[in-house]
Amino acid sequence: MKIAIMGAMPEEIAPILKKLGEYKTTQYAGNKYYEASYKGVELVIAYSKIGKVFSTLTASTLIQHFGAEKLLFSGVAGAISPTLKVGDLIVATKLSQHDLDITAFGHPFGFVPEGAVFVEADKKMIEMSKEVAKEMGKIVQEGIIATGDQFVANEERKNWIGDTFKADALEMEGASVAVVCNALDIPFFILRAISDAADMDASFSFDEFLETSAVESAEFVMKMVDKIVE
Repeated sequence: MKIAIMGAMPEEIAPILKKLGEYKTTQYAGNKYYEASYKGVELVIAYSKIGKVFSTLTASTLIQHFGAEKLLFSGVAGAISPTLKVGDLIVATKLSQHDLDITAFGHPFGFVPEGAVFVEADKKMIEMSKEVAKEMGKIVQEGIIATGDQFVANEERKNWIGDTFKADALEMEGASVAVVCNALDIPFFILRAISDAADMDASFSFDEFLETSAVESAEFVMKMVDKIVE
């Protein structure tokens, strides 16, 4: 089996590469991909760079070029739900694109013809994450994650996204990765650690908590890999 682990930024995959120790680096399509053997499976790891276009390219490459059969995303997000605090973990049950807008043609926000407002994540891996959380002694919230090509640091925009999509957290890559995996019939799991509250202090909070939040998310994702290969 080949499992892909993906992040958006170097900080999001650095803890995973550190844990693996040895890996092969391949340059392809303007990016670096790291391949390693781990407990009898093959891993391919990459950070996409920020945003929906780069994450779409990277997810597609991991699946179509490197042959990934499952994809796990490890990263950080901004909180919308008041129940989420910096450092908390959220597993996406489904994801939407909050900046996709063809409402002028009578469609709801986030919808494109022949598509859907939401893409649902793999239910088996979500159930698996509950076992991992219990074993690690962590509380992990499940919820809706909204994705868009903007770093939201505005209370009004944050609240609009929360109200429109019933979203609990927001980030810049998850839904585009979900669309790719859904189209190519690849089970996917998206985990985010909260790094900020997507408000006027978001940029300060993000810089301060990025690395610690990324480590939390990466540790959990590696435990998910352990669970998959059991």
